[in-house]
Amino acid sequence: MLVVLFLIALVGIGFAGSSSRIAAGVEIAGVNVGGLTPAQAQRKLEQTSKKLFWVPVEFRADGKSFSIVPAQIGVLTDWSAAIDTARHDGEGLGPLRGFKRLEMRFFGVDVMPPVTHSPLALNRLLSRIARSVNQPALEPAIVLDGTEPSIASGHSGRALNRRTAARLIVRALGSPTRDPVTLPVRVTVPKVRRSDLVRVMGQIRTAVSAPVLINLGAVQRRISPAQIEKMLVYPHDGQRNLSIASDKASTYLSFLSKRLDKPAKDATFSTAGLSVRIVPSHRGRVVDRVGTAAAILRAALDPTNRVASVAMMKTEPKRSTEQARAMGITGLVGHYETSFGGVANRIHNVELVSKLIDNTFIAPGTIFSFNQTTGERNSKKGFLTAPVIINGEVSEGLGGGICQVSTTVFNAAFEAGLGIVERTNHALYISHYPLGRDATVNWPGTDLKFRNDTSHWLLLRTFSSSDTLLVVLYGTPQHRRVESQASPLHINGPPPVKKISDPSLPVGTTVVDDPGQPSSSTSVHRLVYTANGKLLYNDTFNSSYRSSPKIVQVGTKKKPAKKKDKTSTTQTGTTPVDTGSGSTTTSPSPGDTVPAD
Repeated sequence: MLVVLFLIALVGIGFAGSSSRIAAGVEIAGVNVGGLTPAQAQRKLEQTSKKLFWVPVEFRADGKSFSIVPAQIGVLTDWSAAIDTARHDGEGLGPLRGFKRLEMRFFGVDVMPPVTHSPLALNRLLSRIARSVNQPALEPAIVLDGTEPSIASGHSGRALNRRTAARLIVRALGSPTRDPVTLPVRVTVPKVRRSDLVRVMGQIRTAVSAPVLINLGAVQRRISPAQIEKMLVYPHDGQRNLSIASDKASTYLSFLSKRLDKPAKDATFSTAGLSVRIVPSHRGRVVDRVGTAAAILRAALDPTNRVASVAMMKTEPKRSTEQARAMGITGLVGHYETSFGGVANRIHNVELVSKLIDNTFIAPGTIFSFNQTTGERNSKKGFLTAPVIINGEVSEGLGGGICQVSTTVFNAAFEAGLGIVERTNHALYISHYPLGRDATVNWPGTDLKFRNDTSHWLLLRTFSSSDTLLVVLYGTPQHRRVESQASPLHINGPPPVKKISDPSLPVGTTVVDDPGQPSSSTSVHRLVYTANGKLLYNDTFNSSYRSSPKIVQVGTKKKPAKKKDKTSTTQTGTTPVDTGSGSTTTSPSPGDTVPAD
């Protein structure tokens, strides 16, 4: 017995070999590395894979071929991990290692290395192959054969097995071999059986066999078999059932909606002058189109009871009476009125922009923005050209008159004692606005903003007549006391003089076309107190206005010189010449009534 054990141990020791070398019979991805040191195996494997990095592997699927190189999906093979696995399989103590290696020598071991790749690139590659290989199954369907429905047969399809194909592609591209690989393609079958559609064919015959009566309240309306036929949608694309869903059905359901719908009404606020009240909300009832289509189909498929009722559903208002009441809009918070005039286009613009901001709700703590509320003021919205101040000069521009509205809104918020966030004065002084309390806007930069600093909602309303604009802020009355004082308009300097030569006027004659406007500045100090006398705001609003030039027409026409009197040759001295009076005339001043902003 001892002799046998000794011989067995001797055999194990004889085949144990060196632990620093990989056991004979080991292959890594088909490459023989038996008897090599790990470093030698690493070099051999890397050299082999480097040569093949741009060598394609042929993949076949459903009779089509695709040549793919490892670089296309960023394949990287971890040879070190494979070598460690191969060494571990051939390790052991003494004779035990020998017997393990003896087994590996006779039966062989092929270690597959871990392979990494780009999932995104692989997915794109699989999609490209699938587009070439896939042929979807054709579902049987009911189609019109002339004027009669019939069953069109379907057939099976083919689809790439993406999950298995992905595994095979990565393994093949990470291997040093370049043998062709067949990718799996599975057969896809239709979801619908022909027997399913035979049943539907019977339903079609029943559906168009007689009229359907539909209840519309106290009356009934008849749907003819021809109408029913046009409403039907036959099973297709994997569907098994009839439906009332055609364009004709949609048109018929729209007709019912126009006749029967009573949409919900939101709670609104009715204003009369400076007072406000809530107009209650109402629930609505509208046609349930899906339910009504199903009711018509049920009646059409019933050979005896062919009567359907319109399905109605209740709709809730977006703003209920309770929600409107919770907004706290119960009375006056502030208001202001301005007068306006000018050309018809300007009046049009004032009325148009007033409508854009009318009925604006301002939540507690939020900021009202004039620009955000109106959006861009352009010709698409109907704005016209009118006098407007551009770069400190009065000219024609799109939307002239808008600042009449922004100024009125500013003063309503000013008098309400609300927090003013942003306000900019006009470039030129306009006297028909309160001193230092004008507000200009320009899309998209210069804006007018104020904050609803109350604990309830505000409702901004505008009311305009032919020559006045009233802006009212409704909410929970705050009873704030507003005290304001404007400093006198300070003239900073005379207007510059702009002389224009006029060849129709005699030399020495000047005419003032426009007296111009001096640069000026002012400020308004505002104190706002709460109802209990607490100081809420201590504001100063500064305004600085540019000058506009004084336009003077200067005569350049020379007067003809008088001829000498030949009968007075004995007279001494010079002949008097009429040099003109050098008088100055002035055209009527346009004053401050030009409503340009």
